[in-house]
This record gives sequence, C-alpha cells and structure tokens, in this order.
Amino acid sequence: MRIKRIFLLSLTAFLCLTVQAQNSRPGVSPSATYINDDGKETETTSDFAAQAPLSVTFRANPSDMSGYDPIYEWHFQKDGEETEMMVRYEEDTEYTFTESGTFIVTLKAKISAESDELPTNPIKVTVSESKLSFPNAFSPNGDEKNPTFKAKEYQSIVEFHAYIFNRWGQKLYEWTDPAGEWDGTYNGKVVKDGTYFLLVRAKGADGREYNIRKDVNVLTGFTEGNRLNN
Repeated sequence: MRIKRIFLLSLTAFLCLTVQAQNSRPGVSPSATYINDDGKETETTSDFAAQAPLSVTFRANPSDMSGYDPIYEWHFQKDGEETEMMVRYEEDTEYTFTESGTFIVTLKAKISAESDELPTNPIKVTVSESKLSFPNAFSPNGDEKNPTFKAKEYQSIVEFHAYIFNRWGQKLYEWTDPAGEWDGTYNGKVVKDGTYFLLVRAKGADGREYNIRKDVNVLTGFTEGNRLNN
C-alpha cells in the first residue's frame, strides 16, 4: 500500500510538471499599435484598416523566452505582389504606411538559429484611398456655427499645403496639415465679408494629386437658416 501511494504521488508530481512545462512553452503574440481614425491609440492582434500616413508599432510580445536567444524577422509585403517590401530584424519595429492598399505583416520568430519557427498569425493592414474636399463658405462671427474654414472631409492625405488669398492676390493665411483651419483673421482681425480664394496642393496615399482652386465666402452675418456647405 505504501509503495502504491508513493507511486501515485510520483505520478501526480510528474503530470503536474508535464502540464507546467506545456503551459510555459516559448511563444510570441504579434500585435500592432496605431492611432485610429477617431484619434485613439489602439492595439490589436487582428487585421485592421486606417488612413495614411499611418504609423504602426509592431510588437512580438514574447513569452517564456528566459534562457533562449530568440531571433525575430518582420516581413512586410503588399498584397498581390511577389516581392517583399522589406524585412526588419528586431523584436519590436515601427513603420509608417504612406501608400494605399493592403499590406501583410508577418513575424517569423525562433528561439534559436537551429529551432523551428514559432507559430504566428500575419496581420493585414489596409490603408484607405484618399479623399479631400472643402466647403464654399464659413461664418467667423463668434456664434460657434461654422466658425472656421477647414476641410469638409479628408482621408489618406500624405502631402498638403493650402493658401488663402484676397481678391488682389495677397496671401492671408497658409497651413500644411489637412486637419488645420483658418479662423478668418488677418493680422489679428476678422476679414471683411466677401469672396476670398483658396488654393490647395495635396497628394493622397493612392498617388492622386489634388490641385483645388475655389472661392471661399466669408459671411459674418450668417444665420442658422443659411446653408453654408454644398
């Protein structure tokens, strides 16, 4: 009976050690961290879509690697193309996508040069095509209704420069961020009601070039019933 009890205790200890060893195998769990279209930092291990320029931090997130000399390879490839864009040899890596399309990012990891690759899932990153448009008018009169002139919509714009001119060709304002805006002032004072001129030169992640020229109406006397944006 004592021998049987010792045997059972030994078997139980062996099984516990076996389960513990299985649960503590080296592994990686690749993830991507980026700023989504709502301006919030997001971390995911799944496929995702966002607009350019899209800066992403890819992390290997290794586990139980103590005592090993792991090797990491991040492979970047555009969907539908045979040739890889690049390979990065580091545990964590950062990349900024400035081109539209779908990109496949795959982590190939080993615990040593002689070992087999650890199982991982690729992450697909879809970068949207570009959009850019502006309204025809705004009302910088302090009532918080259309108080500034800015893009009505923009998406995946990687180069941008906008200018505002008066009727005599004098430059009143310029900005280089598609999220930027003009408050309707020049030298600290709100300009007079009237028609001004917008010039925008921009480029999208899809290679599309924008050369926008249009009138901008400043309407400080606008009421809520007016429809400013076409």
